Amino acid sequence: MTEGMQGKTAETIEEMTRNHTVGGKKSQSVQVVGGRMRGCQSIEFEKLPLILEYASVAGSKESRGPLKDEFDECCTDDLFGSDTWEKAESAMQKRTVDLLLKKARLNESDIRYLFAGDLLGQLIASTFGLRDFEIPFFGLYGACSTMGEALSLGSVMISAGYAKNVITLASSHFASAEKTFRFPLEYGNQRPYSATWTVTGCGALILGDEETKDLKAKARIRGITTGKIVDFGVKDSMNMGACMAPAAADVIRANLVDFGYDVDEYDKIITGDLGYTGQTILLDLLNAIDIDIERQHLDCGIEMFDSEKQDTHSGGSGCGCSATTLCGHIMKKIESGEWKKVLFVPTGALLSPISFNEGQSVPGIAHAVVIEGV
Repeated sequence: MTEGMQGKTAETIEEMTRNHTVGGKKSQSVQVVGGRMRGCQSIEFEKLPLILEYASVAGSKESRGPLKDEFDECCTDDLFGSDTWEKAESAMQKRTVDLLLKKARLNESDIRYLFAGDLLGQLIASTFGLRDFEIPFFGLYGACSTMGEALSLGSVMISAGYAKNVITLASSHFASAEKTFRFPLEYGNQRPYSATWTVTGCGALILGDEETKDLKAKARIRGITTGKIVDFGVKDSMNMGACMAPAAADVIRANLVDFGYDVDEYDKIITGDLGYTGQTILLDLLNAIDIDIERQHLDCGIEMFDSEKQDTHSGGSGCGCSATTLCGHIMKKIESGEWKKVLFVPTGALLSPISFNEGQSVPGIAHAVVIEGV
């Protein structure tokens, strides 16, 4: 545990669990349009949203990592033909959606809504990257958990019958994120071993309400568990894993309680970008309340890079980390049948340059999505 987490141990997690019960029993399901409310913060869909297609675009460093063969497109130019890093991220988003629609053989007019977000102020990567598609747009910010938020809201829209097809998307870019949250690259500051490397990448997928002639379902979404803002008082912006791990532990516990699942229900429980430091904290927090996920756990930030050869210290981060890993590595495992059911848990650190400079802590958020094969 880090210094800022002292006193926030198993008792805190146990209190969260007590808040998740009614009269000493797990709270009951309530039937709603499109599904059932499960427990205090979950939904199980009656009409399951289908994942019809997916696409991923990765930057140069990511394209030299362990997942290099999993991405649809590996780029050698991190500027993507642009003259600024911010424009580069927008170009990467546009390229990903173009590729997704081409793979799906769909037109822009076939998409009802687009749920997307990034790490930049006022979501400018998404705003400028997606404006030319003229698809009704929901701009989302959940920090590095944004893909989980996009999948959750897109699934609710599909299951409730308000859309036939939607796109969910998230991206990040190492250089634009460093400018926003840390130091300009020219500064050349040293990074502690707890630091993660913001992924340059974008992942997008199409959710639909039914299969079509050309689109057979790759997977389906059984349900979601919406995370709460969890703040253990950590103030170290170079240790995002410590900031986000408590939120990941809370939403994983909530998912198991709400759905009445054992850990063995899942082939994999996949967090977004805790890295090596955050993974250790997550496992410790869950073990303290007798939840052992070590066998099932996988972290996108750890999978993305070879930390020794690529000098990324604790691993990868950024909302493009989980999105690109999902739309490359994870979906291929599910589509092939190797993984039957996974819990996808993108994790986010809810800080801004203003809050950090004012000395505030870094709260965490995580959203859980139950994805299963077809």
